[in-house]
Amino acid sequence: MTNGLLTNAASDVSPDITRSRENRVSSQNEQAIREQAAEWVVLEGNGPLSPAQQLALAQWCGSDPRHARAYAFAQATWADLGQVTSLAPTTPHRAPVARAERPRGWRRPTRLRWAVASSALLLLAILGVEQGPRVLLDWRADYATAAGEVRRVSLPDGSQVDLDSGSAVQLDFDGRQRRVRLLAGEAVFSAAPVSADEPRPFVVEYAGATSQALGTRFVVGKVGDGGWVGMLEHSVDVRLQTAPAQGVAHQVLQEGQAVRYDQAQGIRPWIGRDLHRAIDWQRGVLVFERQPLAEVVERLNRYRDGRLMVVDGTLAQREVSGVFRLDNLAAAADTLARELKAKRLQLPGLTVIY
Repeated sequence: MTNGLLTNAASDVSPDITRSRENRVSSQNEQAIREQAAEWVVLEGNGPLSPAQQLALAQWCGSDPRHARAYAFAQATWADLGQVTSLAPTTPHRAPVARAERPRGWRRPTRLRWAVASSALLLLAILGVEQGPRVLLDWRADYATAAGEVRRVSLPDGSQVDLDSGSAVQLDFDGRQRRVRLLAGEAVFSAAPVSADEPRPFVVEYAGATSQALGTRFVVGKVGDGGWVGMLEHSVDVRLQTAPAQGVAHQVLQEGQAVRYDQAQGIRPWIGRDLHRAIDWQRGVLVFERQPLAEVVERLNRYRDGRLMVVDGTLAQREVSGVFRLDNLAAAADTLARELKAKRLQLPGLTVIY
């Protein structure tokens, strides 16, 4: 095993798999270059580079054409972010310059403005980080959905699984049980009941806990550092696989009940959890009622290829109500900005509301 990946003899590796691995390595290299370029631009934005840093940057840009391209893109993005943070944009950078040679109109950002701009730029740089883990996730999964995709799948035993956006499951059916591992995201499980023809229990495993169906329909998903379970029809037995630091490790949920769990606090009731609102994605919509913009944006980001970002703390706490269709989330940023009388800036892979 090398770096967590199984290795095979050359004769056992198909050309398609070899090309896939080569492409993944190339993607990871490009990602590292984007991150390095973003770090250089953020460093410059915080003040003039030292002579040693200027030399290092010049050498880095000159060592590979991809470095120079990534650096130019990061510079242009930093200039665009100036619209949000009131920074005067710098000119495209061809070589490191001393402070006296800064373009006219350039001024050092305040700490807050610099933090906002640098955070947004680094977010742009790391957007590609998700691609690598996603490839590995797809390899492990039997069924998976992409960002913005919602899908229903039928399992060999007749059970059904509704997969939320960016979700994945792996099947492990044997002679003793029907085990489904939720690898990512959220899913609603409609379990085929135990019968004389199907005596094996139906068990969902996620985040260190198992949920065994005692009835028909339940939802499992991620929350915080652990998971949550909601019982939609009949009952489900939730059990942590190891004893928590505190709290209970086992609970049976009845219809309408929900719990959240983790290893720190065990299983505890999730009072006030609206189960039907939580799974509104099954109907192709996302419904929000008097929720802070920050929470709305966090959820919308699960269903978009790019990212929404709010850079004003006061704006992020303003309450929002609305219904957004999953097949038209491109309009969500416009709607939010218009209703809140805010501004919107579109960047590659990132939409900023401010």
